[in-house]
Amino acid sequence: MGPEGIKQTIQLGNETITIETGRLAKQADGSAVVTCGKTMLLATVVTAKDAKEDVDFLPLSVDYKEKYAATGKFPGGFFKREGKPSDYEILISRLVDRALRPLFPDDYHAETQVQISLISGEVGVLPDAYAALAASAALAVSDIPFNGPISEVRVAYINGEYVINPREEELKNADLELMVAASMKDICMVEGESKEVSEEVMLNALKAAHDAIRVHCQAQIELAAKVEKAQTKREYCHETNDEALRADMMEKLYKPCYDFALTGNANKHEREANFGAILDSYLANFSEEELAEKSSLAKRYFHDIQRKAVRDAILIERKRLDGRKLDQIRPIWTEVDVLPSTHGSAIFTRGETQALVTVTLGTKLDEQTIDGAVVTGTSNFMLHYNFPSFATGECKPSRGVSRREIGHGNLAERALKSMIPGEDENPYTIRVVSDILESNGSSSMASVCGGTLALLDAGVKMKKPVAGIAMGLITDNETGKYAVLSDILGDEDHLGDMDFKVTGTKDGITACQMDIKVDGLSYEVLTEALEQARAGRMHILGEMAKTITEPREDYKESVPRIEKICIPKDCIGAVIGPGGKVVQEIQKVTNTVIVITEQENCGIVEIASSNKEDLEAAKARVRGIVAVPEVGEVYHGVVKSIMAFGAFVEILPGKDGLLHISEVEWKRLENLDGILKEGDEIDVKLIEIEQKTGKLRLSRKALLPKPEGYVEKPERPRNENKGERKGNDHKGGKPEHKSKKN
Repeated sequence: MGPEGIKQTIQLGNETITIETGRLAKQADGSAVVTCGKTMLLATVVTAKDAKEDVDFLPLSVDYKEKYAATGKFPGGFFKREGKPSDYEILISRLVDRALRPLFPDDYHAETQVQISLISGEVGVLPDAYAALAASAALAVSDIPFNGPISEVRVAYINGEYVINPREEELKNADLELMVAASMKDICMVEGESKEVSEEVMLNALKAAHDAIRVHCQAQIELAAKVEKAQTKREYCHETNDEALRADMMEKLYKPCYDFALTGNANKHEREANFGAILDSYLANFSEEELAEKSSLAKRYFHDIQRKAVRDAILIERKRLDGRKLDQIRPIWTEVDVLPSTHGSAIFTRGETQALVTVTLGTKLDEQTIDGAVVTGTSNFMLHYNFPSFATGECKPSRGVSRREIGHGNLAERALKSMIPGEDENPYTIRVVSDILESNGSSSMASVCGGTLALLDAGVKMKKPVAGIAMGLITDNETGKYAVLSDILGDEDHLGDMDFKVTGTKDGITACQMDIKVDGLSYEVLTEALEQARAGRMHILGEMAKTITEPREDYKESVPRIEKICIPKDCIGAVIGPGGKVVQEIQKVTNTVIVITEQENCGIVEIASSNKEDLEAAKARVRGIVAVPEVGEVYHGVVKSIMAFGAFVEILPGKDGLLHISEVEWKRLENLDGILKEGDEIDVKLIEIEQKTGKLRLSRKALLPKPEGYVEKPERPRNENKGERKGNDHKGGKPEHKSKKN
C-alpha cells in the first residue's frame, strides 16, 4: 500500500465526490484527484519561479486530456495513441481556463500550466462537470497565489426541476443545460443551451448551480487547511512601477481621453489612431534615453488611463464610444443567395462586424463521427467558425484552427441546433460555415444571425429564426453606478466587466455564454441584462425579417434530393448483396448515393441524387428487390437465358421465373429461335407460384390476343412421382400399349 493521501468528501444529494491530494504527482506545485463513482480526474498545476521580461499579462495554459485507457478503449486512427486534442477536449479546456483566469492576481505574470487528465471514466458520467473542481483543488493545495477556490457544475432543467450534474441519458429530456463556474461569492462563467426557456428559468438555474458550487468551494477550503504547503503562498514581484510617471500621465492624459471618448466616432481604426496620438504627444516630450527606460511602462499606464476614461464617460454621460445609447443596436444590413453555387448563403453585417455564412446539405455519409473516451456517437448538424487575421486589419500567420474559433463555432452551433427540424422533415446532414470578414465585437453572434439566414436560403425548414446579441457591463464599486450595454464593440468587451452573449427566438433563449471579470455581480443586474438582451434580440430578428422570413420553397438545383424507403428488416441483406455487390451496382448504374441503416424492426434506405430520373431509377431497383411477387400481376422482365423448354425471365431484381415454351405464344413452338433471345425485355404475367419450391411460372401468351376460333386443349395432369403424363384418353383409364411384333 502506498502513502495515505489527504482527503475531503463532498455530499450533494445522491452524489458523493472525493478530493484527494498527497499521493499522485507530488513534484507538481499542486495536484489533486477528484473521484465520483468510477470517474477519476487528475489535475496538476505548475508555475515558473519568475516572470519573463516585458510580460505584463498572465501566460496561463489549461489543457484537458482524456486517456482512452480510462474507459478501456483504443484510440482511433493509424497510430493508436492519443494525438492532438479533440474539439470536445478543447471546449472543456476553455471552460476551465475562463473560470480560473480572472482569479489570479492582476500583477502575477509567471508562466502557469494547468493539466487535467481523465484517468478513469464511467459510461454515462460526463467528466467535464468535475474538471474545474479538480483544477481549482490543485491550486488550493499549492503555494501559488490564487483568489479562489472556484468550482463548476452542470445544471439541467428536466421535467420542471433543476438537476445538478445529471447523467448523459438524463440530458435527452432537458429543456436547459448550463455549465456554471463560480466562487463562494460570485458567478464568473456560464455557457450552455436551451429549448426556448424564459429568462426566469435561466436565472433560477444559475442560483441552483451556485448553491452546489458553494459546497464544492467549502470542501476545497477545508482540504487546503490540512495541507501544510498551502498555508503560505509564495512571494513574487513581477512588476516594477514608477508611481511618479503614473500620476503625471493620469493628470495630463485622462481629460483628453475622456473628451475623445465622447466624440462618438464609429470607426474603430480612427479611434485607435486618435487614442494613440494622445500617447504619442505625451511621449514626444521624452528624450531617447528616457523613452528606452519608460516607454513600456508608459504604454501600460496609458491603457489603464484610457480604460478608466472610457468607463467613466459611459457611467457619467451614458454615452458610448461610437455615440450610441446604452441599449442601441448598430445599423444592420443583410443579404441572402449571395453565392450562387452554394446550397445556401448569406451576409450579415452589423456595424463593423460582418459574417459570410454558407450552408452545405449532404447525406448520412457526411455525418460527423464522435469517438471520444467517454462521449461517442454521430452528429448531422455542425457549424464551423473561421476568423482570419484580415478581419481586424492585422497581418498574422495562419496556423490552423484556434481554440477561440472552436469555442465560438460551438456556441453558434448550440444556438441554432434546437431549431433544426428532425429527420422526418430534414433528411440532410447540415454543415454551416461562418467566415468572419470584419470584426468589431460579437462575431459569434453575427454567425448565429447569418447562420439563420443561410439556412432559410438553403430551404431548411427551421422551426423559428434565431438571433444573437452580446451584452456588456460597466460598473463602479465605489459609486454603485453601472451601465448595461447592448451589442458591444470590441473595445467595450476589452474594457468592460462582462461579456454576456444571449441567443434565442422570439419565444425564448436557445444558448448563452457569459464571462464576468469583476466581483459582486448581483442577480438584479443579470435580470436587467437579460431583459435588455431580449429587447435587442427582437430588434435584430425584425431586421433579419426584412430579407427573409421563410425557407425557400424548394432546394436549389445543386442540392442532392434525398428520399427514404422503409424495407423489411430481413430484406436488408438482399439490398446490400454479398460484400455490398448489389447496392454498389445500383449506385453505379443510377449515379446515386445509398445509405442503409437499421431502425427497430425495419431497414431505412436513404437514396440521394441531384437528378430526379436517377433517384426514381434507384428507388425502383430497391423496391424491386424487396417486392413480393404476386400471382396475376404483370411484370416487365428481362430474358436471362434460353433453354430448349423455354426461357428464364428476371421479373424483379434477383427473382427469375420460367416462361415455358408453351406459354410464349398461342401456337406450338419447336424452339425459341427468332422469337426470343437473351437480353430481350418482355412483359409477362405471373400465373403460378409453386407452393413447395417457390418457383415462379410465367406466361407471355396470356397477355397476347387469343386467335379467333382457338380451342384450348385440356392439360394432361403430371405424374408427381415419375414426372410422366397419365393416359386418360380411353374409358378404361388404362394407358394404351402397342402390341409387340412377333
